[in-house]
Amino acid sequence: MDAEKRLLKTIASHLKANNLFLATAESCTGGLLGHLITNLPGSSDYYLGGQIAYSNQAKRLWLNVPAEVLDTSGAVSRETVLAMAFGVRGVFAGEVDFKKIVGFSISGIAGPAGGTHICESAYHFQFDGSRGAIKSQAALKALDILSKDIAAV
Repeated sequence: MDAEKRLLKTIASHLKANNLFLATAESCTGGLLGHLITNLPGSSDYYLGGQIAYSNQAKRLWLNVPAEVLDTSGAVSRETVLAMAFGVRGVFAGEVDFKKIVGFSISGIAGPAGGTHICESAYHFQFDGSRGAIKSQAALKALDILSKDIAAV
């Protein structure tokens, strides 16, 4: 079994065991994280869905990221990704108990100008390569972090 599938199974197992649900907010990965999560059969049992909020306008309108956070800290900042993760929980809160939703977000710059700075939760990474390679590296790193964070619940 490859690393991606192992991570997905770990995430699924922990979410189901703790009666939790996952919602994602993505910027630079453009939905790739959600795509990877839904590659595992049965993901609809725990994955509520995601929001691709590529522009600052989308982050404000769909995820309720405060304009002052975007203006002061920038779209690729710890403050913004934390607000995105909180905001995506709110998207599904009417359907599922807010306290049972794990919000996970990712934002960054996928190039082509050099590398990228990615913040997931409160993590910071820099990846190199093409735009596609950076997006893939960021999504896989997000799965790795998510599997560890959920295991700690």
